[in-house]
Amino acid sequence: MSTYSLEHKLFLKKKKRNKWIVRVSQLSVIIIFLQLWEMGARLGYINTFLSSSPSKVFQTFISLLQDNNLWNHVWVTVYETLVSFTLASGIGFLIASILWWNKTIAMIVDPYLTVLNSLPKVALGPLIIIWVGANTNSIIFMALLISTFITIINIYQGFISTDHYFVTLMHTFNAKKYQIFGKLIVPSNKNNLINCLKVNISMSLIGVIMGELLVSKEGLGYLIMYGSQVFNINLVITSVVLLGIISYIMYEIIVLIEKKVLKH
Repeated sequence: MSTYSLEHKLFLKKKKRNKWIVRVSQLSVIIIFLQLWEMGARLGYINTFLSSSPSKVFQTFISLLQDNNLWNHVWVTVYETLVSFTLASGIGFLIASILWWNKTIAMIVDPYLTVLNSLPKVALGPLIIIWVGANTNSIIFMALLISTFITIINIYQGFISTDHYFVTLMHTFNAKKYQIFGKLIVPSNKNNLINCLKVNISMSLIGVIMGELLVSKEGLGYLIMYGSQVFNINLVITSVVLLGIISYIMYEIIVLIEKKVLKH
């Protein structure tokens, strides 16, 4: 026999219905957009030389598959993104923890973090190539520059925003600093840490593409650059669409991790 009340059952049913409405609406927006885009291209309202069309994008995708080099470009971009994401998340968490632990260091570093985060990283591209070399390392380094500082700032702000009443309570029980950090600060910031991962995965992907636009012979960023150089707008938009799909998949993986973590 069910232990749920009638009101609870109705609430769960409504919640499930709303979830389906959102999903169907999201899918409908994409389908309608693609239909209007295709119709506009076929009727001549849209210049396909400048904006392509869904059918031409699909044909380009099939052509890349037949040439047997699509998955290599996709893998290179995914690999570089995952490496930079992992490094930026780890470095961001470590430095944010150090700043929380030592207020003096935090006050010294704070203005520099703000300045470094606001610097236009693309302008540093030539320097990065000279320092690191025209290879994969420079792409990952570019992604780290873009994602690491914002990760540090977001995590640190979450740490120092933890309810001071709970911190004071733990001090009254003579809790050590590492105990406060491990038992209160980190657990209290689960949501914030997950949100930082969501931001970081997108920033890492942006950084990787910017790096590939500067120096690469593989990856989706390379396809975008090559397509623009030879005026192949179909290749450019196909690569952009693939980037959107990759970004969505990575975001959904973080969402799954969020559901697993927040259950405990």
